[in-house]
This record gives sequence, C-alpha cells and structure tokens, in this order.
Amino acid sequence: MASIFSRIIAREIPGHIVAETEEHIALLDINPNAPGHTLCIPKKETDKIFDLSEEEYMALMQFSRQVALALEKVVPCKRIGMSVIGLEVPHVHVHLIPLQEMAQATFGQKASLSKEEFEDLRQRIAAAYQGL
Repeated sequence: MASIFSRIIAREIPGHIVAETEEHIALLDINPNAPGHTLCIPKKETDKIFDLSEEEYMALMQFSRQVALALEKVVPCKRIGMSVIGLEVPHVHVHLIPLQEMAQATFGQKASLSKEEFEDLRQRIAAAYQGL
C-alpha cells in the first residue's frame, strides 16, 4: 500500500509543496512543530533512511540542505533543526524545523496555521528555493 507521501507525490492528494526535483519533494508538515516545518522526502518509497543507498542518502541530504537554506531566508529562526524519526509514516522523510527554542524540536509542541498562512509560507519558501 502506498504511503501518504507516495499519494502526495502522485498528486492523488494535495500537499503544500515547496520544492521538487526529479528524485525528491519537500512539503510543509500539516501538523507542524513551528511555522515552516518542512518534510524532505525521496520520491522512491523506502521505509527506513539507512535502507537508502549511500548515493540516495547523500542526494536526500543535499536536497534537504537546499530546502533548509530557503527556509532560513523566509522564516525567522535561530536555526533550522533537522530530525529523522520515521515512525509515523513508513516512507523516509527528513524534518526541517525552524527553531526559536528547543521545545519546538520535541514534537510535543505544535503550531496552528490557517490555510492562508500555509499557502503564504508555501509560496515564499518555494520562491526562495527557486532563487538559490
């Protein structure tokens, strides 16, 4: 069965996509720890990050770095935190979280955004990514 991420990649369900390449996609987390919380996902459905080949792993990290650089341009924060947990969805994904405080990295604190706020962030991050 396809993961929710595979369904977004296939455009079967919507996602707030901020960046996309032939191999990867980045989208805003719908249950964010902080505004701008973004997921970087390989299009190839793989359950665990260390099941990726070394080449696939490095490509995901390079893509994640580019998305993080775009996030920093758009979302004021002290730094971009990165986490790979992977228990919620059986499809590799890297969390990029704009951090003001450590509590935002614990997944116990959530931010609430309106549809308009999601769309505004999506557009601004996508534009920053395209400008890199």
